[in-house]
Amino acid sequence: MRRSVFLLGLIVLLLVIAGSALAAPRLTIPESVFKFGYVPQNAKVSHIFWLQSTGDDTLKVLKVKPG
Repeated sequence: MRRSVFLLGLIVLLLVIAGSALAAPRLTIPESVFKFGYVPQNAKVSHIFWLQSTGDDTLKVLKVKPG
């Protein structure tokens, strides 16, 4: 009896640990490429890219490197 309770407890503990390991922040960028088409020389262009946090944990954007 004690052994089966111990094994059941161990299984539950492993499932909890596995579930917390799967919870992670995830960044989704629905539109990762934008084509401006023809742009005259020396023209300034811009486009807004929307970022979405779709993971199970808090997403922290610590550094952005445009390029």
